Amino acid sequence: MKLTVVGGGGFRVPLVYRALAAGAFAGLIDSVCLYDVDSSRAAAIARVVEGMPLPVGARRPALEVSVSLQDALAGAAVVFVAIRPGGAAGRVLDERVALAEGVLGQETVGAGGLSYALRSVPEMLQVAQAISRICPDAWVINFTNPAGIITEALQPLLGNRVIGICDSASGLVRRAAEAAGVPLPLGSLTGVDYVGLNHLGWLRRLEHDGADLLPALLADPGRLGSFEEGRVFGAQFLPVLGAVPNEYLFYYYFHAEALRSVAAAPQTRGESLVRQQEGLYPELLSAPNPFDVWEEARRARESGYLAEARSPEESRDEADLAGGGYELIALTVMRALLLDEPAELIVNVRNSGAVTGLPSDAVVEVPCRVDGQGAIPLPVSAPDPHQLGLMSQVKGVEQDVIAAVVHGDRSLALRAFALHPLINSAHTATRLLAGYERAFPALSELWR
Repeated sequence: MKLTVVGGGGFRVPLVYRALAAGAFAGLIDSVCLYDVDSSRAAAIARVVEGMPLPVGARRPALEVSVSLQDALAGAAVVFVAIRPGGAAGRVLDERVALAEGVLGQETVGAGGLSYALRSVPEMLQVAQAISRICPDAWVINFTNPAGIITEALQPLLGNRVIGICDSASGLVRRAAEAAGVPLPLGSLTGVDYVGLNHLGWLRRLEHDGADLLPALLADPGRLGSFEEGRVFGAQFLPVLGAVPNEYLFYYYFHAEALRSVAAAPQTRGESLVRQQEGLYPELLSAPNPFDVWEEARRARESGYLAEARSPEESRDEADLAGGGYELIALTVMRALLLDEPAELIVNVRNSGAVTGLPSDAVVEVPCRVDGQGAIPLPVSAPDPHQLGLMSQVKGVEQDVIAAVVHGDRSLALRAFALHPLINSAHTATRLLAGYERAFPALSELWR
């Protein structure tokens, strides 16, 4: 079987290949095809993959770099899509335009996320049209951010054959379960009650042998301090909340502190990545040991993730720095789809009534059973008023962004900015949208 990676020059693609070559997923895929609009990036990543050390007996899938999207998609059984329209420079503009207006600059949350979505949705719709024409039976696993918005935008074209992937929710559940003393194997969510949207969700129950272990975990400062979300949200706030939030809710619950931290930093996260990786891809093309260069850059990149939520003295856990997050989730989904081996994972799928109070056609991030028929949401308890209120407000914003692109309606884009809870000002929203149109002139071409 053939796996095509659209955005094959992406920095994390070697993690996917490594997981396919050795371990539980070895032999699942015969060939991997990398396609990127910047073919030199795909060639650089191919060099990393080809020089990647693997265990004895590893089964390397055949590797191909294609300069044609049509050729790359032909014959694909699965398509991974992970593109970044505008590149790292675009991310910096997403951040800086927001900060100039005194609002949070973050690539998927708030103003920056809306700008990112307005750029990503049009390009992803073109990719989806190509997939529906060239390999209509392929399963599409979307990594492109903002993952929930993009997955929902693709549903009308791809239906249930597109599934959105993010590792933050699954990572939260894994870390909390370990802290509670009941580690969960990948692919099992027995006793887990998690509800939300992408980058906005809550772990609300963690059951083992008929007992919910979450209240005891929330009441134990020592155990809360043993994992990232426990430290980020704190032993004082979490018992009040009665749940463990996705790490991205830091930007909502500690908005003032996050904004101060981001605004005071000498460089944004995007600028940090640009500096870390400046010249990286040319070096990967020429270095005698490209894998070593890539691995050093990867660890530096991971160490700075969500830095504004940690104290200057605090570093990320070694387990998080080691990798093994989203690519294992994606490949577990892929194995379940291709081999009809059921697995339970938190992914982004059509709601279909799973979360009461949200539209049936909205994409939500909830525990799902994945098998050869696709991903079907598992039952979750109804969200409380706070959770439903925040999800409803953000979901309305997301749907306005999609409709703004599909219908070429600038007023819907403006409404999305104005009603987002991290912007919450029509005047600021007006200036933000105008600022992003200046930064990205192609946005103005969307409004017909």
